[in-house]
Amino acid sequence: MPGLGTSFGRGGATTAQQDLQHADAILIMGSSMAENHPVGFRWVIKARERGATVIHVDPRFTRTSAMADMWVPLRAGSDIVFLGALINHVLSNGLEFRDYIVPYTNAATIISREFKDTEELNGFFSGWNESEQRYSPESWQYEGAARADEGVGHEPERGGHGKERSGEAADIEQPRRDPSLQHPRCVFQILTRHYARYTPEMVERVCGVPGDAFVRIADAFCRASGPEKTAAICYAVGWTQHSIGVQIIRTAAILQLLLGNIGRPGGGILALRGHASIQGSTDIPTLYDVLPGYIPMPAFGSDSSSLAKYLEKHRSNAGWWANLDKFVVSLLKAWYGEDASRANDFGFGWLPRISGDHSHLGYWLDMADRDTRLEGLFVMGQNPAVGAPNARLERRAMANLKWLVIRDMVETETASFWLDSPEITRGELRTSEIGTEVFFFPAAAHAEKDGCFTNTQRLLQWHEKAVEAPGDARSEAWFVYHLGRRLKARAAADPRTSNIALRALTWNYPTVGPHAEPDMDVVLREINGHDLSSGNVLDGFRFLRDDGTTACGCWIYSGVYEHGRNRARERNASGVYGHGWGYAWPADRRILYNRASARPDGRPWSERKKLVWWDDARSEWTGLDNADFSRDKRPDYVPPPDARGDAAIRGDAPFVMHPDGVGWIWVASGLKDGPLPAHYEPLESPVQNPVYAQQVNPAALSLAREDNSYSDSPGDPRYPHVLTTYRLTEHHTAGGMTRTLSHLAELQPELFAEISPELARESGVRNGDMMIVATPRGEVRARALVTPRMRPLTVHGRTVHQVGLPYHFGGRGLVTGDVVNDLVAISQEPNVRIMEAKALVCSVRRLTTNGKLQTSKTEKWHDNALQ
Repeated sequence: MPGLGTSFGRGGATTAQQDLQHADAILIMGSSMAENHPVGFRWVIKARERGATVIHVDPRFTRTSAMADMWVPLRAGSDIVFLGALINHVLSNGLEFRDYIVPYTNAATIISREFKDTEELNGFFSGWNESEQRYSPESWQYEGAARADEGVGHEPERGGHGKERSGEAADIEQPRRDPSLQHPRCVFQILTRHYARYTPEMVERVCGVPGDAFVRIADAFCRASGPEKTAAICYAVGWTQHSIGVQIIRTAAILQLLLGNIGRPGGGILALRGHASIQGSTDIPTLYDVLPGYIPMPAFGSDSSSLAKYLEKHRSNAGWWANLDKFVVSLLKAWYGEDASRANDFGFGWLPRISGDHSHLGYWLDMADRDTRLEGLFVMGQNPAVGAPNARLERRAMANLKWLVIRDMVETETASFWLDSPEITRGELRTSEIGTEVFFFPAAAHAEKDGCFTNTQRLLQWHEKAVEAPGDARSEAWFVYHLGRRLKARAAADPRTSNIALRALTWNYPTVGPHAEPDMDVVLREINGHDLSSGNVLDGFRFLRDDGTTACGCWIYSGVYEHGRNRARERNASGVYGHGWGYAWPADRRILYNRASARPDGRPWSERKKLVWWDDARSEWTGLDNADFSRDKRPDYVPPPDARGDAAIRGDAPFVMHPDGVGWIWVASGLKDGPLPAHYEPLESPVQNPVYAQQVNPAALSLAREDNSYSDSPGDPRYPHVLTTYRLTEHHTAGGMTRTLSHLAELQPELFAEISPELARESGVRNGDMMIVATPRGEVRARALVTPRMRPLTVHGRTVHQVGLPYHFGGRGLVTGDVVNDLVAISQEPNVRIMEAKALVCSVRRLTTNGKLQTSKTEKWHDNALQ
């Protein structure tokens, strides 16, 4: 999300899946869309039928590759070199859309003379603190801006999911610019120098993609852009699960801004979410570092002592984040009701504070270290014993808990880790010695409950219960509501001040049905927000106030009950963008930043690519989508010097979440690893970084330790091959929902490893053999699938083989297999703390005749782990 959020202003997909049909070219990287998003892929096919060029760049030849016009394999983890070379191709050939980028991006903005690039510092940006192992962004600022403090996204304990500070304390709304793009310190010139070395020759040497193939792809994609054409990019976790994942996405964002593809039909960047409500789970959220609507969670420090100081740090002077006070106060009123007043900062002091790494991975490492503060855990809709990195460590860590609550539709490997995990089988753990008390609660499936999903294109869609859940199975809402009701009852009887927030929490949802399920329509109404004086639901976030008279559970969802009706229930689609079918946040805008689909004067760039435009007769923005802009703001509007908030955004500035109103090719603050993307090798790599002396992202966290070991990078001879993991169409994530179903089990009955015929010959493995894939964390058995879909690549003058493994298998269900995530290290990309699962190193060998899984030397820690 920070990759999109810092570039454009919001962390969601910029476009809708239906809009892909209007693209002239579609680049799919970091995803096998046909396999993992097959319903949405129909729009890619429709685009191709209309003449679009579909390009797939992926280590494996997949179903997506088979439906593409062009496919090339690249070495996993080298994406920034490929994308950076596309940027260089644009700049070297004058293909940038200058009429778009000069007014609509910060390409013309002049950067502080204190800034030094990675090209000058051999892999580091200026501001690197070696002793603290982190960047300080002061030298990254716009020229003339006040020196930034550490800012959101730079403090060690914070993640990067929330609203990012931009260092806007002085003049960022009106920075010093050179519209000719000639100033040596303007963003455009810095960008040109930064990517000058990212050439087709480098792509061939680093990615393994032949230079002539790259040029054909670059030409096809980049020339499908301009006033009459647009190109789209689609990605998924193949980009996010890297130690440079956010910066991979940032590279794509820069490319699309240079080509003028953001905010326009057939353009944009579509972040493909894994299943129904992944987008919703970040919006509301299930993330530790943000409140609903990407509002930053307060951390222990000066900004958490009062609401006023918090707002002073996080609120922008211009753009929609100037309304942070309205969003926060309305949220607090939704949570604490009448107990939240101006006299007590609306209950701001009751919010939790970030005090460390509270991410999934941080918690599990605490658990493994027997951290006494972590005594119990709720696991709901997740199966970390199979689906989490270094799953072997995570299974063992659960044995250190006092209690563990599992809610799922089947008894997962996480629920039974104490009984039949691989560690029990191998004797590393003994059931009789595990003190963890496990509570298993049966969960209702999606067809057995009412509610609302938010899908990959920010679309809220209501689903209605089809059947009653069997037996004691209940919905998540039922479980959380009744648990909260019981906790509130205990807090009411306990006068200690530590319970004051729980006593104040509003928790009065009506219930329906024989099992007293909370009424989800009422919950969504609370999320939408209402006027406390009249009781009426709000028609949108523009009606929120900071005086305690409005309540809203998530400001970006405000408007889903516009005119009092649940628009997520709507099923009367009209037009090509699906208005009338569900509700897309914000304000039912299907394409974000769509003011950029018109020229600065408000006229469409072309008749073929028109989307929204200024209607002078009616003095409003109109068109085929709801304008992502103030409807009555004229294109020639110039803010007065004292303007704040949206009034400080020019009439020709489409990126209204940013204080300067433009798309950010350059990110002055908010990312922990630099203002521009640079290529670093994965934390484990077979090769030396060819671009810089610095091998890996310096801000990334390897979290290396005895039970989370790494290869000797680069080029550990014990692990000479590249390993990448992926998903199958037939199985879902950790397998709990699919390996128990006979028809899906039959379609994909066994764990397999894809290897090339060349690697098979080299390792003595034949198609169908059982083989061993090993990393420093462990080994797994898999059936060898020898296929030319996996191709050896020539990288740095030598052959590099890649191995592909699906990760869905575990020890329970109709079909079983070893846990592939046992091979993955627990690591953290610096901005969002996600692991690197798409670019590892491994070895392969044929399974010995006795069929036993051997223990490698790097796993000796297991032998004495119980001591």
